[in-house]
Amino acid sequence: MLRNAIAAIEAKYMKSDVPALRAGDSVRVHTKIKEGDKERIQIFEGVVIARRAGGPRATFTVRKVSYGVGVERIFPLHSPRIDRIEVTGHGEVRRSRLFYLRDLQGKAARLTQQEGSGARPVADAPAASAPAPSAPAPA
Repeated sequence: MLRNAIAAIEAKYMKSDVPALRAGDSVRVHTKIKEGDKERIQIFEGVVIARRAGGPRATFTVRKVSYGVGVERIFPLHSPRIDRIEVTGHGEVRRSRLFYLRDLQGKAARLTQQEGSGARPVADAPAASAPAPSAPAPA
């Protein structure tokens, strides 16, 4: 009874516009920061090294190197403090937790990007709109 009530309350606060995140993705997380009576957006850009749990309590960990120091931040996926999440690339990884990146430095800590890792293609996009002009036949 109590679990059903908690699940119903949590379901109201789940976001529907959450992108598909995986370990190895490069992301830009736009978070709302409150300073005094003003609110601004701050961007945290890095690599997703882990995802945890499902449903309304899901979290993901983002790692970046700032001035030579590794910084990791854990974000609740459905938090109202997160304005939006941009996926900027997809790294080629074979595991779901990338904690080994903590021990690597410099170029060794980079992930190879998947082919066409920019914007994902739209499935219903039309093919080339105009055919290529043909060369005239020799006379």
